Amino acid sequence: MNVMVKRRVHVAAAAMVSADKKKVFIARRPSNVDQGGLWEFPGGKLAPYETGLEGLKRELHEELGVEIIRAQPLIRVHHEYPDKHILLDVWQVHEFAGEPFGREGQAVRWVPMEELVNYPFPAANLPILRAVMLPTEYLITMEEPDEARFDAFLERALKEDNIRLVQLRAKELDEASYLARAERALALCRQYGASLLLNGEPSLLDQIDADGIHLTSERLMQLDRRPIAENKWLSASTHDQTQLSQATVLGCDFVTLSPLRTTPSHPEVAPIGWHDFQQLVERAGMPVFALGGMTRFDANHARAVGAQGIASIRDFWK
Repeated sequence: MNVMVKRRVHVAAAAMVSADKKKVFIARRPSNVDQGGLWEFPGGKLAPYETGLEGLKRELHEELGVEIIRAQPLIRVHHEYPDKHILLDVWQVHEFAGEPFGREGQAVRWVPMEELVNYPFPAANLPILRAVMLPTEYLITMEEPDEARFDAFLERALKEDNIRLVQLRAKELDEASYLARAERALALCRQYGASLLLNGEPSLLDQIDADGIHLTSERLMQLDRRPIAENKWLSASTHDQTQLSQATVLGCDFVTLSPLRTTPSHPEVAPIGWHDFQQLVERAGMPVFALGGMTRFDANHARAVGAQGIASIRDFWK
């Protein structure tokens, strides 16, 4: 019996974000190629001798007439097609020289972040869309019984630290108190342009129009389908490959993966460590935030091994 061996294609792609971080640069695929007419992040196939960044530098020069000055890994996406296996090696380009234009006659444009969902992309690009729209820091709120102190701590993080993604975690509050806190937290997040996710039952969104839901790992494993609308963020806590796979089944937009290091709150749990974390992230197929003993000093290391960024309670909640 003949077994078809799929072609393996390594593609480097660029998420070029404007200086104000409000727009991203995309290009349309020619009509005469596979998935022609769809939009994509510019880039192309690597030559056998090239690294991802080397190939991307060459491709952006050839396609857009720009020179990459500074770039950082964003996400690696493996995608199976009937006849081939694609690895999308995506880099976030922070700085470049020149004004990009379609040197090969392709349509190109700068698109506001919030309008990206209106453009048709190949299926393999969908995790990239999420990674581009997400920040690199994810604040998980600390248990705080005093409401005035809670509000002050949250506003400081939003205003002074420029936090733009918040998970409202408050296990010690009853439902009525949690909803009241959520209302105030949502108002603060709206004021500073941040997204708020509620840590609890998906039905909470029926009462509070927050930006999404964060699932505990236990709740994640109990569900068999995505519990909220596609236009809301769905994140989940994961700790191993089984839970990451379940997050894919549910269509989670991103996850936290922990504990990277031993933490004071769970000293008995063995840490994942950077090596195993990188192996898990490689096949996650979605943005992953490193959690567990993380500080801002770990942000670049986390990005280097494939993470979207870091999630933290203690380092952001001061």
